[in-house]
Amino acid sequence: MDTIIKLDLKDAFILSELWSLQHKAYRLEAELIGFNEIPPLLETRDMLAGSTEEFYGCFDDSGDLMGAVAVLEESTGKLTVTRMMVHPDHFRKGVAGGLLEFIFQHYSRMAQFIVSTGKLNIPAVTLYTKHGFIPAGVEEVAPGVELIEFYRSGKL
Repeated sequence: MDTIIKLDLKDAFILSELWSLQHKAYRLEAELIGFNEIPPLLETRDMLAGSTEEFYGCFDDSGDLMGAVAVLEESTGKLTVTRMMVHPDHFRKGVAGGLLEFIFQHYSRMAQFIVSTGKLNIPAVTLYTKHGFIPAGVEEVAPGVELIEFYRSGKL
């Protein structure tokens, strides 16, 4: 049974594991969308340690970090999923979906959930759509690189 817990970024080991996971996961997204300047790839360990986001990690039975999600309540009742990352060894095993469902339950008071991903990141677009997110807009963030923003209603 996989375990999801809040990550303590003051723990040097956890921080290192998360930073490593982030780089493995986002390098693959960068390849998918043809854009290497995804903000998490430019982040140092110190920058990650100073993040104001809440991070949750999914661990397997042997204590390996399989995936992580970060969220931030940028305005009252609206929770943004700011990062979603899964270790490539654990793709297509339900890790990201499990993390999303955890967030929906843990933050059940939220009126709205927001997430965005590269338009060409078909696995992420499929994941978010499957979990009730609806496309709300597209923004070109660099020439030929478009981000789709998705919204999902929470419990009012």
